[in-house]
Amino acid sequence: MYTMEPLLFYFPAGLQASPNKFPTRMASAGEPPTGPRDAADQNFDYMFKLLLIGNSSVGKTSFLFRYADDSFTPAFVSTVGIDFKVKTVYRHDKRIKLQIWDTAGQERYRTITTAYYRGAMGFLLMYDVANQESFTAVQDWATQIKTYSWDNAQVILVGNKCDLEDERVVLAEDGQRLAGDLG
Repeated sequence: MYTMEPLLFYFPAGLQASPNKFPTRMASAGEPPTGPRDAADQNFDYMFKLLLIGNSSVGKTSFLFRYADDSFTPAFVSTVGIDFKVKTVYRHDKRIKLQIWDTAGQERYRTITTAYYRGAMGFLLMYDVANQESFTAVQDWATQIKTYSWDNAQVILVGNKCDLEDERVVLAEDGQRLAGDLG
């Protein structure tokens, strides 16, 4: 069975959250960012908007489904535009609502997705450890974050698809070095 064990590097700081037992849902970009409103949906102490960014096919959607729903679909479906999931987690007796946006990695959607950078408090900048091109592109994605987001946005560099060890071309040390270089 396929398991996703991402390798995380934090720079400068990241949000750590504990698992939760609340359901999540996928929404389309056409819906309001908060989705349908009910009493339970509005009961939280903090809300964070996070964006998953990186080249196409690095596993952003699979990563999101694994985290939010603990599910995996082996069929690859490319994200068109932008989608999101909402997950509620608990940390230090606080209920935290995470609005996690899954962006398309293709160049043709960049103008759409960069518009969503502005309100984001954090980014999961992802590359595929079995794809050197996706790792090389991290610098360009980091530049976009600096250009289109607010100055205090937090970034977590994620080396994804670590289960493909036989196909790995990006070493963990390279990811750690890049995380340090990006600051």
